Amino acid sequence: MFDKSTRILIVDDMMTMRKIVQKSLKELGFTEFTEAADGQKGWEALQADPSFGLVISDWNMPNCTGLDLLKRVRADGTRKSLPFVLLTAESEGHQVAEAVKTGVDNYIVKPFTTEVLQKKLEDTYKRVAGRLGLKAA
Repeated sequence: MFDKSTRILIVDDMMTMRKIVQKSLKELGFTEFTEAADGQKGWEALQADPSFGLVISDWNMPNCTGLDLLKRVRADGTRKSLPFVLLTAESEGHQVAEAVKTGVDNYIVKPFTTEVLQKKLEDTYKRVAGRLGLKAA
Protein backbone atom coordinates (compact mmCIF):
# COMPACT_ATOMS: atom_id res chain seq x y z
CA MET A 1 0.00 0.00 0.00
CA PHE A 2 1.10 3.58 -0.57
CA ASP A 3 2.90 5.17 2.36
CA LYS A 4 0.44 7.21 4.45
CA SER A 5 2.59 10.32 3.90
CA THR A 6 2.24 10.07 0.09
CA ARG A 7 1.32 13.47 -1.37
CA ILE A 8 -1.99 13.02 -3.20
CA LEU A 9 -3.42 15.36 -5.82
CA ILE A 10 -7.23 15.24 -5.87
CA VAL A 11 -8.70 16.69 -9.07
CA ASP A 12 -12.46 17.20 -9.42
CA ASP A 13 -14.59 20.12 -10.54
CA MET A 14 -17.03 19.49 -7.67
CA MET A 15 -15.76 20.66 -4.29
CA THR A 16 -18.11 18.21 -2.55
CA MET A 17 -16.53 15.26 -4.36
CA ARG A 18 -13.01 16.49 -3.56
CA LYS A 19 -14.00 16.60 0.12
CA ILE A 20 -15.54 13.09 -0.05
CA VAL A 21 -12.34 11.71 -1.57
CA GLN A 22 -10.23 13.52 1.01
CA LYS A 23 -12.43 12.25 3.88
CA SER A 24 -12.10 8.66 2.66
CA LEU A 25 -8.33 9.05 2.29
CA LYS A 26 -8.11 10.46 5.83
CA GLU A 27 -10.06 7.43 7.09
CA LEU A 28 -7.38 5.29 5.45
CA GLY A 29 -4.66 7.26 7.26
CA PHE A 30 -3.41 9.54 4.49
CA THR A 31 -2.49 13.07 5.52
CA GLU A 32 -1.05 15.00 2.56
CA PHE A 33 -3.53 16.40 0.00
CA THR A 34 -3.72 19.10 -2.61
CA GLU A 35 -6.95 19.85 -4.43
CA ALA A 36 -7.48 21.14 -7.95
CA ALA A 37 -10.80 22.18 -9.48
CA ASP A 38 -10.10 20.89 -13.01
CA GLY A 39 -7.46 19.14 -15.08
CA GLN A 40 -5.73 22.38 -16.05
CA LYS A 41 -5.32 23.41 -12.40
CA GLY A 42 -4.22 19.85 -11.64
CA TRP A 43 -1.54 20.07 -14.33
CA GLU A 44 -0.38 23.40 -12.93
CA ALA A 45 -0.14 21.86 -9.44
CA LEU A 46 1.91 18.96 -10.83
CA GLN A 47 4.27 21.33 -12.62
CA ALA A 48 4.70 23.45 -9.50
CA ASP A 49 5.38 20.55 -7.13
CA PRO A 50 7.25 17.39 -8.19
CA SER A 51 6.61 15.60 -4.88
CA PHE A 52 3.16 14.15 -5.65
CA GLY A 53 3.05 10.39 -5.36
CA LEU A 54 -0.50 9.77 -6.58
CA VAL A 55 -3.22 11.49 -8.62
CA ILE A 56 -6.91 10.75 -8.12
CA SER A 57 -8.83 12.60 -10.81
CA ASP A 58 -12.41 12.90 -11.98
CA TRP A 59 -12.91 12.17 -15.66
CA ASN A 60 -15.52 14.74 -16.73
CA MET A 61 -14.39 18.30 -15.97
CA PRO A 62 -14.32 21.62 -17.81
CA ASN A 63 -11.09 23.09 -19.23
CA CYS A 64 -9.15 19.79 -19.15
CA THR A 65 -10.70 16.37 -18.55
CA GLY A 66 -9.17 13.72 -16.34
CA LEU A 67 -8.28 11.72 -19.43
CA ASP A 68 -6.54 14.75 -20.95
CA LEU A 69 -4.67 15.28 -17.68
CA LEU A 70 -3.63 11.61 -17.74
CA LYS A 71 -2.36 12.04 -21.32
CA ARG A 72 -0.28 15.06 -20.26
CA VAL A 73 1.16 13.15 -17.29
CA ARG A 74 2.05 10.09 -19.39
CA ALA A 75 3.68 12.29 -22.06
CA ASP A 76 5.81 14.15 -19.51
CA GLY A 77 9.27 12.69 -19.04
CA THR A 78 9.49 13.40 -15.31
CA ARG A 79 5.91 12.42 -14.41
CA LYS A 80 5.12 9.59 -16.81
CA SER A 81 5.28 6.92 -14.07
CA LEU A 82 3.15 8.84 -11.57
CA PRO A 83 0.35 6.56 -10.27
CA PHE A 84 -2.95 7.81 -11.67
CA VAL A 85 -6.50 6.75 -10.73
CA LEU A 86 -9.57 7.98 -12.61
CA LEU A 87 -12.70 8.53 -10.54
CA THR A 88 -15.86 8.85 -12.56
CA ALA A 89 -19.53 8.13 -12.99
CA GLU A 90 -18.71 6.72 -16.43
CA SER A 91 -18.51 2.94 -16.67
CA GLU A 92 -18.88 2.36 -20.40
CA GLY A 93 -16.56 -0.35 -21.68
CA HIS A 94 -15.08 1.78 -24.46
CA GLN A 95 -14.22 4.53 -21.97
CA VAL A 96 -12.49 2.10 -19.64
CA ALA A 97 -10.59 0.72 -22.63
CA GLU A 98 -9.53 4.22 -23.68
CA ALA A 99 -8.30 5.01 -20.16
CA VAL A 100 -6.34 1.74 -19.99
CA LYS A 101 -4.81 2.40 -23.41
CA THR A 102 -3.77 5.86 -22.20
CA GLY A 103 -2.05 4.36 -19.17
CA VAL A 104 -4.43 4.77 -16.24
CA ASP A 105 -3.41 2.65 -13.26
CA ASN A 106 -6.91 2.15 -11.93
CA TYR A 107 -10.51 3.26 -12.30
CA ILE A 108 -13.13 3.91 -9.59
CA VAL A 109 -16.80 4.28 -10.44
CA LYS A 110 -18.83 6.79 -8.40
CA PRO A 111 -20.40 6.50 -5.96
CA PHE A 112 -17.77 4.59 -4.01
CA THR A 113 -17.10 3.58 -0.42
CA THR A 114 -13.94 3.99 1.60
CA GLU A 115 -13.52 0.22 1.36
CA VAL A 116 -13.67 0.34 -2.45
CA LEU A 117 -11.14 3.18 -2.48
CA GLN A 118 -8.82 1.19 -0.21
CA LYS A 119 -9.02 -1.91 -2.43
CA LYS A 120 -8.39 0.15 -5.58
CA LEU A 121 -5.40 1.89 -3.98
CA GLU A 122 -3.98 -1.47 -2.85
CA ASP A 123 -4.44 -2.83 -6.39
CA THR A 124 -2.88 0.31 -7.86
CA TYR A 125 0.14 0.05 -5.55
CA LYS A 126 0.71 -3.58 -6.57
CA ARG A 127 0.46 -2.58 -10.22
CA VAL A 128 2.91 0.32 -10.02
CA ALA A 129 5.36 -0.97 -7.41
CA GLY A 130 7.63 -2.61 -9.98
CA ARG A 131 7.90 0.36 -12.31
CA LEU A 132 8.54 2.73 -9.41
CA GLY A 133 11.06 0.47 -7.67
CA LEU A 134 8.85 0.15 -4.59
CA LYS A 135 8.56 -2.82 -2.30
CA ALA A 136 5.45 -4.82 -3.21
CA ALA A 137 3.19 -5.26 -0.21
